[in-house]
Amino acid sequence: GDGAAAGSSGYTNSGYSVYEEENDRLTESLRTKVSAIKSLSIEIGTEVKNQNKMLLEMENDFDSTGGLLGATMGRLRTLSRGSQTKLLCYMMLFSLFVFFVIYWIIKLR
Repeated sequence: GDGAAAGSSGYTNSGYSVYEEENDRLTESLRTKVSAIKSLSIEIGTEVKNQNKMLLEMENDFDSTGGLLGATMGRLRTLSRGSQTKLLCYMMLFSLFVFFVIYWIIKLR
């Protein structure tokens, strides 16, 4: 009876030992996967920070370019108003010139 009981107990202990070894193996596998996921999430966080920094720099560049473009457009508007005035003056002078030429031709006849 004792031999059977001891054998039965030894079998039970070796069964637990197999489960413990499998649990240890699965735990180590899980630990490796968690470590990989942790390093991956750290890399993703670093990449997100870099991308946010780049986007902020681009936003600042676009703002400065927008300001420069706005100033240029203002100058163009000013120039176009000025050139319309100059064009009007040139047209008036040309009209006066044509008027005097016609007057001179009529007077000579």
